[in-house]
Amino acid sequence: MVSQKLESVLNLGLSMSEEQRGLSGEINSAFQAQTGTWELIVKYNGDLLQYERSGIVIEPLIAGYAIVTIQEDLIQEFVGIPEVEYVEMPRRLFYSVSQAKEASCFAGKVVRQNLTGAGVLLAVIDSGIDYTLPCFRKEDGTTRIRYIWDQSLVPQQGEKTPQGFAMGVEYDREEIDEALMSGVRLRTRDVSGHGTAVASIAAGNDPGIQLVGAAPASELLVVKLGNSGQGSFPRTTELMRALTYVTNKAMMLSMPVAINLSFGNTYGSHDGTSILERFLDNIAETGRMAVCVGSGNEGAAAGHTSGAIRTNETKNVELAVGSFQSSFSVQLWKNYVDTMELVLIAPGGERRQIVLENPGKVILDFAGQQVLCYVGEPNPYSVNQEIYFEWLNEPGEYVTPGVWRYLITGVEIVSGRFLMYLPSEQILSRETRFYSPVPQTTLTIPSTAAKVITVGAYNSNFDAYADFSGRGYPDEGTLNGSRTEEAFIESGQLVKPDLVAPGVDILAARVLDGVEYVSGTSYATPIVTGATAILMEWGIVKGNDPYLYGEKLKAYLRKGAKPLRGVSYYPNARVGYGKLCLSESF
Repeated sequence: MVSQKLESVLNLGLSMSEEQRGLSGEINSAFQAQTGTWELIVKYNGDLLQYERSGIVIEPLIAGYAIVTIQEDLIQEFVGIPEVEYVEMPRRLFYSVSQAKEASCFAGKVVRQNLTGAGVLLAVIDSGIDYTLPCFRKEDGTTRIRYIWDQSLVPQQGEKTPQGFAMGVEYDREEIDEALMSGVRLRTRDVSGHGTAVASIAAGNDPGIQLVGAAPASELLVVKLGNSGQGSFPRTTELMRALTYVTNKAMMLSMPVAINLSFGNTYGSHDGTSILERFLDNIAETGRMAVCVGSGNEGAAAGHTSGAIRTNETKNVELAVGSFQSSFSVQLWKNYVDTMELVLIAPGGERRQIVLENPGKVILDFAGQQVLCYVGEPNPYSVNQEIYFEWLNEPGEYVTPGVWRYLITGVEIVSGRFLMYLPSEQILSRETRFYSPVPQTTLTIPSTAAKVITVGAYNSNFDAYADFSGRGYPDEGTLNGSRTEEAFIESGQLVKPDLVAPGVDILAARVLDGVEYVSGTSYATPIVTGATAILMEWGIVKGNDPYLYGEKLKAYLRKGAKPLRGVSYYPNARVGYGKLCLSESF
């Protein structure tokens, strides 16, 4: 089936054989071969629950979004329902791997008024937390964690799932304290240590090991994302459930909440139009909250390129594929108004033309190397067109190495801009990269959502931008024109990132004990999340400004930001409005 209510890659996935899906990391993250079901993200209106029946399980979230688990043979009928507006697949999420408080101006009013984040929830949606560490306890030894929801666990006797959800195990403050006193560990674990490090930077408090986080008295709300699907990476559906859970808990507790998201992925047109990005915008406008998202570590990964062509001009885009590269994908995004010709050339010289005026699946065979292509159409939320490529190989076999080339020719050009993305560098071999990468528009999604606070990283030791930090763009013009960055700024359009925080050699807690130094936008983001908790304490909890949340809080952070050495104008695609300076944000 092909439906314009389904995104391009989902249409491709539904046309593939089960064997082909098993070879695709992207598509296999949504399809569960054991049950023959798909987990899908649905934007809808009205009452969707009336259509739940055998083979269709519906989980309403908020603001007209739902997660639907559905038998494949029922999808065509389901998308024909008038209440269903648009459907996307989930994506895999990848963690964006100096003592930073001084560099970020946690002084002045913060110290004088003893602002520590008290009375504010700080939500860490990540890989879990080592709840036993002293930095997450109060002086009397009891926990500062209100709830832990471990999505990866299956409930055992005496354990419970959170109300309104059908997965994972929830532990409340009383259960955590009981475990701390008895010495009998709860089953939840932070295997990677990423979430523990993030939580300690945002809200840890242990002067004994010189670790005092940005908001050391905030109460913690922790969600360990599940690792469903291929590759043991969490998916966007787990994130959407987590955001709904945090929103509901904050409302139940009548507390403002600062949410930390230190992960993302590269899939999408990076213009804020995907279901996940729009869902984040809705979340950010719900209640008294702020959502801080890391810009990702793709700035120097050579996983993105872009360009602009004129009528009758041809651009040659070269993609190096390493010797032991397993299946991977490439996205090409263009403005639908532009008519272009596209040819893919294999390392051996074989050429295959893709007709962009014929939407649908195309199978490209290069001397035994199969490449699936899907030519998409604009969707109800975006004017852009995607052409998606997936290299498929059996387990233990690899993509034909060498230089693959895209020849892009302008036929009738209005805009001429195109963008190309590889998956996250975490699942690519080191040699797989674009020969002429472009660092702009390397923000990971969902940091591209308009209403979140997007955080990049800088090196506070040298007062310099960290080259790994995902770069943004003042959007709307990425595909719709080729104006300079300064022209975007003058137009007053969307700017990302919003600001940067220290993200190189940051002191963080380690699972079990001790500390370590970590780098990445993953660790710049919790500094800003802690700063938002401080501002919320001052404004909402202490009554100085009861409306200090959402876009108003973002505006205060932007206004307080300070310049970096060598950066001549603000905002810009690398550091937004500058580096975090909390004392200047009051």
